[in-house]
Amino acid sequence: MHGLMMDYPLTLDRIVEHAARMFPHKRIRTRQPDGGMHDYTYADLCRRSRRLAAALAGLGVAPGDRVGTFAWNHHQHLEMYFGIPGAGAVCHTLNVRLFPGQLSYIVNHAEDRVVFIDATVLPLFERVAGDIDCVEHYVLVNAPRDVETKLPDVLHYEDLVDGAADDFEWRSTDERMAMGLCYTSGTTGDPKGALYSHRSMFLHTLGENQAMGLALTETDVVMPVVPQFHAMAWGLPYACTLAGADVVMPGPNLQPAALAELIETHGVTVAAGVPTIWNGLYHELKARPRDVSSIRSLVVGGSAMPRSLIEAYERDLGVDVLHAWGMTELSPLGTVCKLQRQHGGLSEAEKWDVKARQGTPLGGVELRIVGDDGAERPWDGETMGELQARGPWVIRSYFKREPTPESFTADGWFRTGDVGTMTLDGYLTITDRTKDLVRSGGEWISSVALEGALMAHAEVLEAAVIAVPDEKWGERPLAVVVRTEGSAVSEDELRAHLAESFAKFEIPDGFAFTDELPKTSVGKFDKKVLRSRHAEGSL
Repeated sequence: MHGLMMDYPLTLDRIVEHAARMFPHKRIRTRQPDGGMHDYTYADLCRRSRRLAAALAGLGVAPGDRVGTFAWNHHQHLEMYFGIPGAGAVCHTLNVRLFPGQLSYIVNHAEDRVVFIDATVLPLFERVAGDIDCVEHYVLVNAPRDVETKLPDVLHYEDLVDGAADDFEWRSTDERMAMGLCYTSGTTGDPKGALYSHRSMFLHTLGENQAMGLALTETDVVMPVVPQFHAMAWGLPYACTLAGADVVMPGPNLQPAALAELIETHGVTVAAGVPTIWNGLYHELKARPRDVSSIRSLVVGGSAMPRSLIEAYERDLGVDVLHAWGMTELSPLGTVCKLQRQHGGLSEAEKWDVKARQGTPLGGVELRIVGDDGAERPWDGETMGELQARGPWVIRSYFKREPTPESFTADGWFRTGDVGTMTLDGYLTITDRTKDLVRSGGEWISSVALEGALMAHAEVLEAAVIAVPDEKWGERPLAVVVRTEGSAVSEDELRAHLAESFAKFEIPDGFAFTDELPKTSVGKFDKKVLRSRHAEGSL
């Protein structure tokens, strides 16, 4: 028996149409490269997204074609998030921080027919344009009329939108159509593409706005600091639009002072970004205090936020930190960490212990942890295993690739490559990436736990721990540390600091001090670079 329900395709045009009807007056504000603000409404967003869809159709873009975006967070990029899928095409966000070889590989692999390029990053794209053979139109965003460029036949974004019709009929008629494509910043091998459907992103949007998720409403003012080229800005552009939340887009300037000013000026209630961003903002706010009392949720993901930084934000600044975990392959949100009624009687310190976890799975995401032998591990908060996921917004294969056992199990689960524990009541703690885990004499040592403890030391700014080969134990941990300004903290002092909370075998054998840690294109510590520096003896 099938239920007698209306056939209502879950397509993204319905989200922007809903916002235009229910919240036409709500604001989207963008900080421009020159520091000025662009300000318009959801009604404007919907109208211009439809025009953009019409313009793309006019350029010959057909349903299923890929359209690249090489841009920062701003209102035009938001229009692309709706206009490209609305034309039946696939919005393929390109990371502006990629190495040239990776960028050209990704554009060619996706076969992007049109690419939108911010004027501020035009020189980055020009370096690789000669290696790209599929693009028919380059569209410049916010570029001066007389811009000099090596790219052939460029178009200007505003010309396209101004010259298009208001009455274009959305081509997104089937929820199974593809709408978005994100490539993982491949730490090993070539980057791999995660292709999203309208249905999966619509359901992800509902999942993100669950009460146990980010729970956005029209009272919120949301600032996505996470770039729109990093896992679709964690789905926030869609979640904000469906909720009718005001949006503040930071543009290209992600310096701590600029972010602090936006939070204070616009009364930001929810801000989302990676820990390195919030680490910088914390030090800025301590040095030059601003009123950030409007924030109800400082959302952090991408990598684990050290417990010490969570405590510092909550104790020193009164800012509530919301830990989340996800992956490009999960569209990307998987878990969010909120205190529950059962935690009411805990001390402050015990609450911070809970908030340092990655949280509980959203309704729609199933998780399990699995040992090296393929057997499920218990949810006891102690036993580590590889984290696996399934659900309606989890991919089942990579774009243009057959599923492999390295990434997908025979019974249909996605292998995340993260190692973690689950408590009896469903709280996930990521202890490592499988490739970053230190396997020492048959024991597993968590590099994430060591890094968090090191960064809790007052004289440590940043710390990364890598596994280095060891004749006796197979692998041993090595800590690479950036001291705070003016500090001369020693190896012995850091060892003593770690000895308070780690077993002797877990404490790194070696410490290397450096001026800064290499970071990946999405702001995580680049352990691949650290491992190669160690191998060549330059650490």
